[in-house]
Amino acid sequence: MPNVVFDASALVSALLWRRSVPAQALLAGYEFDVLAYSDDTLEELATVLERPKFAAMATLDERERFLGWLRAAGTRYEPTERVTACRDAKDNKYLELAKAAEAWAIVTGDADLLVLHPFGRTSVLRPAAYLAALQARLP
Repeated sequence: MPNVVFDASALVSALLWRRSVPAQALLAGYEFDVLAYSDDTLEELATVLERPKFAAMATLDERERFLGWLRAAGTRYEPTERVTACRDAKDNKYLELAKAAEAWAIVTGDADLLVLHPFGRTSVLRPAAYLAALQARLP
């Protein structure tokens, strides 16, 4: 199965709004692709989920279970090539991960990543566009 990268914005939305398009995209990614992550991307997600705004929406137990699920459900990659293509430098970690994992897509709602579509061979897609592309790919 091909690899896919979900950024923190898509993952936070998937956790907090369980019937949302990002949640549907994450479940489809789990079923039909391999969820790629790196230590840096999970660390960012954990940090974002600790922000008071999000911590008020999901209990510590829910946040920890979600992070544990991602670790168990996904495949860890350790990027070795530095990328500086994104106008928001902190988002380069997702491009580095996509390269290391040879991901076919990055799923995001972040405009700083979306403007890079495509990034080499990797599509940079909103969750709804990912679902449409995934459906087109499947028999």
